[in-house]
Amino acid sequence: MRQEDYGGDPVLTDREWTFVKARTAADDGAVWRSTDGTLFMRTGGPELVAEAAFLAEALRLGYPVPRIVDVGQGVDGRHYFVERSVGTTSLHELAVAHTTPDGLVGPQVPALAAGISRRLLAAQARAAEPSADGTLAGFLAKAGFTDSVYAENPDLDTPRVHALVARALDRLGAVPMCVSHLDYGLPNAFERGVIDWQHHGLAPLGFDVYPMLELVPFKGGAKGYRFTAAQRAAYLAALDHARLAAGGEALSPYLGEFLLVKCFFFLALMRPSAQSRPGKHTKWQYRRALFTTGLEQYESTGTIDTAAFPTLAEFTGGLACPAGP
Repeated sequence: MRQEDYGGDPVLTDREWTFVKARTAADDGAVWRSTDGTLFMRTGGPELVAEAAFLAEALRLGYPVPRIVDVGQGVDGRHYFVERSVGTTSLHELAVAHTTPDGLVGPQVPALAAGISRRLLAAQARAAEPSADGTLAGFLAKAGFTDSVYAENPDLDTPRVHALVARALDRLGAVPMCVSHLDYGLPNAFERGVIDWQHHGLAPLGFDVYPMLELVPFKGGAKGYRFTAAQRAAYLAALDHARLAAGGEALSPYLGEFLLVKCFFFLALMRPSAQSRPGKHTKWQYRRALFTTGLEQYESTGTIDTAAFPTLAEFTGGLACPAGP
């Protein structure tokens, strides 16, 4: 396809675009890359106009986000915006490329992850504001998809689970709120910036960046790599050091609360239908087991150690804990 199909901006006309992927939660939305790799175009519904405006404001606030170079509506009625590339290789792709045969990631990726996370955290801290009534409840519902989790797993909708959630939100009430990515991780982080902000919303400061390396175990080993305890500790220490150097509070003590919300996030929208293939049923049960493990860890220790999660292979081999609430 050519940019002239979307309005014919003189700067962009005659560029060829290659399909990259469909956009989630967007009607007929897609992501396209220019042949030379310097630009990306996102197409979809009118929500793209608001997303482009958000990115422009986030850039003004110092967030490491792509620079928007064009916004418009094509002859087919679909909306689009075009952004500058922030890199050709995501940190996830770098992790895959720099993984040893035993699944360990070399030192380059954790260092790059700490670098871009410090930049994002610093910008979020400058724009953070105290938590207001209702903001934490809204954060939990959006970032954890809790309505979906309870609807698909009614046996988890218990006083015990709600009490632990209330405990977590009570602690997070001391943390200021900021506009956050909500799905920040290695696949959408690059050395020069962070992409895919379509699900952004308010979250406690640190929610985006602190869990970054802890998210890999939720994928059950499917990513093919893992981070060592030393790498994870060094990453958290780098973020805390940056916070303290800027006169702020170290946020690693809230990692347990952040990960409790992630336990909800990774279980959401997972329940298969009766017609689904067996693998989807197994994956749902696996995520329930991780939810239960995380819940028990948080209840007993106030934190969650994702390194203790079983892999999917271990779970299917009968080595995981039961999947009940």
